[in-house]
Amino acid sequence: MKKMIRLCMVLTLVLLAGCSGLDTHAVQNSGDVKTEGGIESIRTADGPVAISGRGGPQTYVYECSDGYGFTARTEEGRAWLFLPSQTVSLPLLHSGSDATYSDGSITFQLKGDKSSLEIGEKSHADCANNRAKAIWEDAKLRGVDFRARGNEPSWHMEITADEKILFVGDYGNNTYAFDTPEPLVDEQARMTTYQTKDTRHDLSILIEGRPCQDTMSGEPFDTTVTVTLDGKEYRGCGKALH
Repeated sequence: MKKMIRLCMVLTLVLLAGCSGLDTHAVQNSGDVKTEGGIESIRTADGPVAISGRGGPQTYVYECSDGYGFTARTEEGRAWLFLPSQTVSLPLLHSGSDATYSDGSITFQLKGDKSSLEIGEKSHADCANNRAKAIWEDAKLRGVDFRARGNEPSWHMEITADEKILFVGDYGNNTYAFDTPEPLVDEQARMTTYQTKDTRHDLSILIEGRPCQDTMSGEPFDTTVTVTLDGKEYRGCGKALH
């Protein structure tokens, strides 16, 4: 049943080009951020919630000089490569600043934000990580269903159906976590709304299926997002990840 509910919520996100949700137990966590095993997390009433993979699993979106592109996610002792034609898992052969992963037929070498890839006799060298794209892909691989961002002050939000909503505001200085409830959906108006409050905070999220452009990069999105936290409004753009 939970999987069916999650699927319905994800479909709503895609159809309306956005969806968001909040419930009780909103917690400001600017002082409750912890890092264990390389995973940064915040503590909520239900326990710690992972919010990033610094030092742990890392996601890269590589663009090679020959026009080839692929996504890589490194975990402890292994790298997952999401290639245009297949997905492969490669064991770590050599660690250090120049890590090498290989299964004998495919070899992936990683050095910082640069990499090279050999598939049989075909080589793709001079591959550079696109950090802007990697942020979104990382959220997708972590199971996030919808992500939004805005500027001045910089903020971002992640919504995971049946789990948590994370809002990181004021240039990363404040982080808030909420349980994800059922959204209020107006399909005709192509709007999704979430509203919640607790003893400390009031939060509402409005997601509209209309074009949006990032005010800094100029990147176009299909969804406009407005977040209001304790009376302060944050405007930005977002998109469904699944």
